[in-house]
Amino acid sequence: MVKERKAWLDLLIYLAVRLVVLVVQSVPVSWAYWLGRMLAWLGWKLDHRHRAVARQNLSLAFPEQFSASELDQLVRAVYRHFGEMLVECLLLPRKLWPTTWRRYIELGSSAAPLARVLLSGRPCLLLTAHYGNWELASYVLGLFGFRSWAVARPLDNPWLDRWVRRFRQRTGQKLLAKKGELDRLAELLRRRAVVAMLVDQDAGPRGLFVPFFGRWASTHKSPALLALEHNALVITVTVRRLGPMRYCVELGEILHPENFQHLPQAHWLLTAALTASLEKLIRNDIRQYFWLHRRWKHQPRRLPTSQPLRASPTTMAG
Repeated sequence: MVKERKAWLDLLIYLAVRLVVLVVQSVPVSWAYWLGRMLAWLGWKLDHRHRAVARQNLSLAFPEQFSASELDQLVRAVYRHFGEMLVECLLLPRKLWPTTWRRYIELGSSAAPLARVLLSGRPCLLLTAHYGNWELASYVLGLFGFRSWAVARPLDNPWLDRWVRRFRQRTGQKLLAKKGELDRLAELLRRRAVVAMLVDQDAGPRGLFVPFFGRWASTHKSPALLALEHNALVITVTVRRLGPMRYCVELGEILHPENFQHLPQAHWLLTAALTASLEKLIRNDIRQYFWLHRRWKHQPRRLPTSQPLRASPTTMAG
């Protein structure tokens, strides 16, 4: 009975979401943005728990840099960003094509080095954060003809999961479950594939503690271990929002595992370097980062005194 009730609830939630999507895609763009901002305002007004988490995270990341009122304004701007980003995630698939991408995406100086890496014939780990519009990172790769695999946690609602998977795989990328597919992931890297991963969430008490905005942050070690084992290039990249329907692909560090393999604690150094690189990209517009996640939820029982609290991706790249 409980499972049957949950199945009906999942279906009703899915139908409600699809109704919102239908409305957003049917009304003028200005109305769609208004709806996104209203949803963001409601989230900011009613979601007391995550609003407090975002405020605390920003005060920890930027101690004594913002007044109380400035912190409140930043948190509200974070909600507004994600409301507008949600609208654009629903609209862009109907507008973003190989013949129209220049209207919406700027590559700038990132284009040449990113293309060289993707065409190098080496396995690649494309690492990003919950920043800007991270859904566009692999989507744009597929649009340009680069086949990639993205690691993502399946949604609990099976109806929504199937619908989101269709969107994510629309331009040719394939999905891997976040758990249970380590062997498949290793096999792809042995075949010199491009694998995209989000690597900025708290990894629990057993994660690897590296610096992030001046504090120790529990971080997943698997990207560094996979890169070292399979000699995979590590590329940090974000897709920053410039304005309505305008995004910029920003390339961070290109980290070569061979520069770390001979060093003590190579996996810690590589994890610290890629995390520092993502932090640098996030600082381009802190309003676009997902501060609502408890990034510093876990702290080390004993301070890792053998490592510096602030890490430089440039010096660690060798």
